Amino acid sequence: MELYSGEINKLISELAALPGIGSKSAQRMAFHILNLPHDRVKMLSDAIINAKENVKYCSECCTLTDGDICPVCANTKRDHGLIMVVENPQDMAAYEKVGKYDGVYHVLQGVLSPMNGIGPADIRLKELIVRLETHEEVREVIIATNSSAEGEATAMYISKLIKPAGIKVTRIASGVPVGGDLENIDEVTLFRAYEGRVEL
Repeated sequence: MELYSGEINKLISELAALPGIGSKSAQRMAFHILNLPHDRVKMLSDAIINAKENVKYCSECCTLTDGDICPVCANTKRDHGLIMVVENPQDMAAYEKVGKYDGVYHVLQGVLSPMNGIGPADIRLKELIVRLETHEEVREVIIATNSSAEGEATAMYISKLIKPAGIKVTRIASGVPVGGDLENIDEVTLFRAYEGRVEL
């Protein structure tokens, strides 16, 4: 026997499909939404639809933004000769939270994973190479992919691609635990990993 009516079950089901949301959290969120005033619910739904329709990839670093260029790439005070390569926008946000890095980023939007059918053409590697070819001021690329097997393989692949161009390639230090996701690591560990980066 179903406990809730069709519309409530549908709302709970959609919320439970979000990453990191279990069935209990989905129920709490659903009832919270149902108890909100109508204008607040409309603001929430409009925010989701507007983000989906207007957010795109930054033409420079490939992070998500609603402009042509993200705020980090547009900032002339950042060191555009230093590019940190990360897997996703959450990793970029983790380093920004540290507040010690003044370079720019390149967001791969994934990692190489032959087992899952993800090759070089499926992540933003081509955009990185084009960026390096068109921006002569780049002197160092810091690879900050996660310490998973896929992250390490991606780091080695990028290093082999870039090194012939004469650009210094470094890897963040192993202060980041193996299998750990950057977005879940504290700022001090992230900063130490950045400071202790090694050349590849």
